[in-house]
Amino acid sequence: MADHRAIQSSAERHGGGTSGVVMAFIALALGVIAIVFLTGGSPALTALGGLSLFIAFVIVIGFYTLQPNEAAVITLFGRYTATDRSAGLRWVFFLYARRKVSLRVRNITSDKLKVNDKYGNPIEIAVNVVWRIADTAQAVFDVDNFASFINIQIETGLRDITSRYAYDHGEEAEPTLRADADVVSQKLRDELQERVAVAGIAIDEARISHLAYAQEIAGAMLRRQQAQAIIAARKLIVTGAVSMVENALQLLSEHDVVRLDENRKAQMVSNLLVVLCADRDAQPVMPTGSMQE
Repeated sequence: MADHRAIQSSAERHGGGTSGVVMAFIALALGVIAIVFLTGGSPALTALGGLSLFIAFVIVIGFYTLQPNEAAVITLFGRYTATDRSAGLRWVFFLYARRKVSLRVRNITSDKLKVNDKYGNPIEIAVNVVWRIADTAQAVFDVDNFASFINIQIETGLRDITSRYAYDHGEEAEPTLRADADVVSQKLRDELQERVAVAGIAIDEARISHLAYAQEIAGAMLRRQQAQAIIAARKLIVTGAVSMVENALQLLSEHDVVRLDENRKAQMVSNLLVVLCADRDAQPVMPTGSMQE
């Protein structure tokens, strides 16, 4: 990961603006005074009226408005002064520059990336990230474009995290991308938060929105998953069949239904296992002789 220590970090300072309502009344009063003086006819009054009108104009061009969850970064001749987070009609002296920054929660869904997992298997993955600006000074002054910056960091962070985990078959007790999405998502969120901290951005959530094998190996991996599912199902069937046969032999012995020698018992066990484990329905054959023959 890139080293951001060489960057001179900025820190947000609150304040900068004042309520625009009071200044609006002052500007209105100066406007009325200017009209009265300009119509007075006296040169002195005309001069005072012109001065009042000029002051009112200076006040008016200092107005700006802020919506809820919006801030204004205020600078004077390129020097950062403060950040105004108060919503409503606001005012600063006209020489101060104002740059509005949205503080609302934002949502990014990345493009589908083709990356390699821990074992080199090509996979397709995409992530959804919920983020917001926590420090306006860092977002405006410490990176060139914070929106572009977070997009790039999401892609690089996603590639880095994906390379640490297997898609669905990791080592013992090791999280995988497919089975442990919550664990991987938390790791991804922590990774992204570390990467974008220099831009004053807070990552609220990061979730995998798409995960699949790449097309070139998807067919082979699907067959492998099907084979594993069949093996697991067969194992369960055989375990159940052995239990049922054992239970049947025990009941026959306890109730003295029939006495079987070892050969007959082995034949019965074999037949029962074939019937219980077969894919097709059994075709019964009725014996004509005695079991004791």
